[in-house]
Amino acid sequence: MKTIRCIANNCICKQTLNITGPGICYALEVTHLYQTAIGLKVETTMSNSQALKIAVIYGSVRTERQGIKAARFIINKVEQRGHEATLIDTLEYKLPLLDKMYKEFEEGTAPSAMTSVGGILNDADGLLVISAEYNHSIPAALKNLLDHYQSEYLYKPSGIVTYSAGPFGGVRGLANLRTILAELGTPSIPSAFPISQIQAAFDNDGNALEEAYEKRVIKFLDEFEWYTLALKRARTAGARGKVAPVQQKMCRGKPQQ
Repeated sequence: MKTIRCIANNCICKQTLNITGPGICYALEVTHLYQTAIGLKVETTMSNSQALKIAVIYGSVRTERQGIKAARFIINKVEQRGHEATLIDTLEYKLPLLDKMYKEFEEGTAPSAMTSVGGILNDADGLLVISAEYNHSIPAALKNLLDHYQSEYLYKPSGIVTYSAGPFGGVRGLANLRTILAELGTPSIPSAFPISQIQAAFDNDGNALEEAYEKRVIKFLDEFEWYTLALKRARTAGARGKVAPVQQKMCRGKPQQ
């Protein structure tokens, strides 16, 4: 596998390698590599202007929960890429059962936990959601937290990490979570990161006990990073911004500005 570094803002690798196949030139103002269908290795070194803020949402409040290990693993990997990862743990941020959405409170009157989560989501460039599978769906605490917010999600990508104690990695809950995130306005990237036998996959610090997870997470986060950078540029350019998708306007009314 060949690698070659590009000059940021003046990519010359296509000419240098005489590449004719399709490819993606990674983030401007970043020391980056050119990836093509012929298999060039991709490495990125983020400048301060390209570092991302990622909200990592973990949705279990059970006493002997195992998914927190997966959350720590994902946070470690995001931070190793030079990004900022902030954990939103449903056990730490104990939101009430949904009555009023965050946007429905007068400014300064929402519960402190709700305000803190709203600030994290609003500042985030993308979301990584870690979920167990409960009866073909997701944990109630996770759904409750997600439903409290609306405009904070708009036009930001999400990535899905699911897990189970058995061999299937929570994929039935994953399918349900995709539809929820799309409706919230944070469409999930095509790839996901299912984890089987979560109790044996990571240690308590989030270190992978199986090498396969170290390899798989690279492709998953490469893809998530690409979508997050692309949509961040679009939002910065003023495209869409806080304009609600048509379906949200029809079904929910005006989002919080």
